[in-house]
Amino acid sequence: MFQDFKLVGDRPVAIQVKEYVNRLIIKGALQADQKLPSTREMSNLLKVSRNTVIAAYSGLEDDGFTYAIPGKGSFVAALAGRSAVNNGGAEGSAAWQIDWKARMNDYAVSALELDMMKKGIRAPKGTISFTSIAPDEHLFDLGDVKRAFMDRMAIEGQVLLNYGYAKGYKPLIDYLMHYMENKGVDITGKDMLITSGFTEGFDIVLSALRPSARCGAAICENPTHHTAIINLKLQGFEITGIPMERDGIDVERLEAVLRTKSFDLAYLTPSYHNPTGIVMSPEKRSAVMKLMTRYQIPVIEDGFNEELRYSGAHVAPLIATAGQGNGVIYIGSFSKVLFPGLRVGWVLGDRALIDNLESMKRARTIHTSTIDQSILYQYLLNGNFDKYVKKARAEYKRKYELTKACCETHLPGVHLSGDGGLHLFLTFPTGVNTRQLLEACTEQGVIFTPGDKFYIYEGEGTNTLRLGFSRVTDENIERGIQIIGKQASGFLKA
Repeated sequence: MFQDFKLVGDRPVAIQVKEYVNRLIIKGALQADQKLPSTREMSNLLKVSRNTVIAAYSGLEDDGFTYAIPGKGSFVAALAGRSAVNNGGAEGSAAWQIDWKARMNDYAVSALELDMMKKGIRAPKGTISFTSIAPDEHLFDLGDVKRAFMDRMAIEGQVLLNYGYAKGYKPLIDYLMHYMENKGVDITGKDMLITSGFTEGFDIVLSALRPSARCGAAICENPTHHTAIINLKLQGFEITGIPMERDGIDVERLEAVLRTKSFDLAYLTPSYHNPTGIVMSPEKRSAVMKLMTRYQIPVIEDGFNEELRYSGAHVAPLIATAGQGNGVIYIGSFSKVLFPGLRVGWVLGDRALIDNLESMKRARTIHTSTIDQSILYQYLLNGNFDKYVKKARAEYKRKYELTKACCETHLPGVHLSGDGGLHLFLTFPTGVNTRQLLEACTEQGVIFTPGDKFYIYEGEGTNTLRLGFSRVTDENIERGIQIIGKQASGFLKA
């Protein structure tokens, strides 16, 4: 015994010794009331210092696994010994096993089946990856973030380390309400809930709007955000997709569908739409809102990437065009503009709706990290946001124009869409299957996101792909697109 102890990594040695002895007790190798070697003996056996063993023994006693008798040494606690036997130790019965897969409900099974991240490409190091649309971490202004953290902790650090409020950190809510007001939103009768990013906000809203007695019916753009598709399906919504045109959703098709079927909600991304990158025109925004008002369909608006416009004037969000109306629920975050690691998003909607969502949030997660909220608030309050967005917008615009130019050079005949943001959407001639193209490109060290995953109906979008450029170097943008073009030409000739 004690011959198999090995130090691992740079973890404190006393903790490793404590965990090692703890495992021996749990497995039943050390029995109840059995005396442990003295600290001097154990230090020689494990080849560690005596002080290390003293600290480990003290930790074991604190955790209830051992007890000490003055003048006699340390012994294995009876309770720990019995626990080891009862859990299949050396003298115990067979270990208790449950078939967890058989116990999973439909929600859990569907979540696994729809989890594309688990089934994603495992690309080797050095692969040129166009799959991400996360911000480039090299642009993060760490100094300003650290300053924001220190400033806020100095003001109310002890409060921030305690429980917060389900609705959110009030200074941040007040700031974001004013922020949305500056976007043209009439906040009369509206309120806000802070969430852990867009996805939690979307899931809570869907949970609140899902009909109790039947499957829900949702309408959205086609293609659309893959995570939204997953959450709609998990919540039991039947999804109807409306095709996209150059300036946004096909309004005529939308109206035709609304005449024939009733819907519980609509999910729309009017600005820098994911995956197409299209910005819905002001005319279409007005037309869509008129239709939603006529048919009394609540709209969930995804404020995705609104700040990353590269040219032209900012287009007001749908919730702004609604005026004092309460039919639009706006879900926003700064994840694609600032720092995804700060899981902070918000839901802006009618006060009565937010009142219910607040209780749902409290029941689920109590509250979003108050420290995360306070860091974001102080960062915004310090005036860093405009400075950062100006820098980020300039860099992403440069990469956007480079990517677009490379596509036009190396992928002639491919239709490009994307008016801003962190990606372009490519539509190839019908003879090109982008999943097969991905396989060919992967062998050449380049990967991207096939576009069919963003479509509502199976078999659609098989000739499309999303090209995320935000985290790719200039050299790799050109080299990667050149490889995609070369491989695609082989499919076109076939």
